[in-house]
Amino acid sequence: MTIGESGRVVGFDKTAKAYRKLLLAMGLTPGVEFSVTRYAPMGDPIEIKVRGFALSLRKQEASCLMVEKM
Repeated sequence: MTIGESGRVVGFDKTAKAYRKLLLAMGLTPGVEFSVTRYAPMGDPIEIKVRGFALSLRKQEASCLMVEKM
């Protein structure tokens, strides 16, 4: 996704059980909407705005999310 795009979490990759609890604890539950605010200069991490706060995720963590663009 590019900067400024919005999306919705629809689920988690079944092979990424290690990150699932972490992502849920950070508020990335199925159905939550977010928007991409910026990328680090080297592309990792990614900053998203979710539930009114800024959250930085590594690409490996973000790849565990199944999202749909809005």
